[in-house]
Amino acid sequence: MNRREFLRGAGSMAAVSRLHAGASLAEPADDLTQNVSSILARIHPPRFPDSSFNIDHYGARGDGKSDSKPAIAKAIAECNSAGGGRVIVPAGTYLSNGPIHLLSNVNLHLEEGATILFGTNPKNYLPVVLVRWESTRCYSYSPLIYAYRQENIAITGAGTLDGQAQEFWGEWKLKQTPDQTILRTMGANMVPLSQRVFAEGHYLRPTLCELYDCKNILLEGVTFKGSPFWTIHPVFCTNVTVRKIRVQRGTTNDDGCDPDSCRDVLIEDCTFDTADDNIAIKAGRDQDAWRDRPCENIVIRRCTSMNRAYAIGSEMSGSVRNVFILDGTLGNITTSAIDIKSNSDRGGSVENVWVRGLQIASCYFCIRLWTDYKGITNHPYPAQYRNFHFEDIVCRNATQVGISSLGIDAKPIEDIHLKNITIEKAARDITIANTRGWLNENVRINGKLLSATGLPI
Repeated sequence: MNRREFLRGAGSMAAVSRLHAGASLAEPADDLTQNVSSILARIHPPRFPDSSFNIDHYGARGDGKSDSKPAIAKAIAECNSAGGGRVIVPAGTYLSNGPIHLLSNVNLHLEEGATILFGTNPKNYLPVVLVRWESTRCYSYSPLIYAYRQENIAITGAGTLDGQAQEFWGEWKLKQTPDQTILRTMGANMVPLSQRVFAEGHYLRPTLCELYDCKNILLEGVTFKGSPFWTIHPVFCTNVTVRKIRVQRGTTNDDGCDPDSCRDVLIEDCTFDTADDNIAIKAGRDQDAWRDRPCENIVIRRCTSMNRAYAIGSEMSGSVRNVFILDGTLGNITTSAIDIKSNSDRGGSVENVWVRGLQIASCYFCIRLWTDYKGITNHPYPAQYRNFHFEDIVCRNATQVGISSLGIDAKPIEDIHLKNITIEKAARDITIANTRGWLNENVRINGKLLSATGLPI
């Protein structure tokens, strides 16, 4: 591989980028802490009145067989009507034959030893509600936990929410392709939302927890498991804290936490063991999202990833910006440890991304940026990538490529700064094309120091 394959149009790193809110975003060595602090200053978990509503008092039974959904719904409604508080789920196993819909000022609190099992009869998740399925808006089966335009809501405690995907929902994966294709086409063609209805007879798997157009959210301590589709999916939400949760595997496409066109999000001290991306930052899909707000001001820190890791995209058409991924521990990752992906259907941009302080056991790619996801390179809406910083990363083994940045002719990737990175073993050190403004500082792969612009010394 020659230098031209590594760099096309190389230039110096941009010293300063601009936050779209108007504040300057300077080099990480100077202002990383300040930039993170400015985001965290706006994120405040909701507080709740000191009132409790125990679901047992409304007829719930923790025997794992009796349907406790009516009792849970009544407790939530009365808590909301009383001005808020905690809806208590005591120790026991509670079956909910259908979704739990949260209301403002309600903290659904699962005590230690409490489990909510969600029933697996799809008809119980009708009527349809507004969702963003695979980041395209439509009306479909209710997520197992759902809130629409609510504020001051929480799910806390030491209990478990079990979607029981292994008992049923996995078979919908085999049936979903026609509906998936129809919905994607509707979004790309801007079919009116009122016509995008996927009710009985359709097979779009519900998410485990989708909070739609809500604000002031706290998810803390709880274990989420067995999700039919994406596990935690905040959509168009503001002021979101996800703290000390555990996400265990569901069926395929069970992403752990996918903030989607959200603003001011903190994800910290969480453990993820999923069959798909642990955390994937989204911003809608294709034309359907171009007029929507971006996903911005995201801080992820001190999280543990067991099998998959961090992604931005591929659904990022409303743009993603100002993302900080800090101080994570990654196990044997079966994809890329850091995976930033889009293609020329998406449009939008990904900009101002900082990754610092990761310890990675093994992965396919340590760092991967690509704008030809699914092999799409020549469609008319390429995504813009610019201003990426990767620092203080140690990876023991990258089984495919250490670092990869593959833009396309129509829209090269711009401004990548790598500092203090060690990849002890990589099947291939780096692959770079259509990338401008590449700078290395103390980057070693396979024991070799890379030059400032990418070539081994």
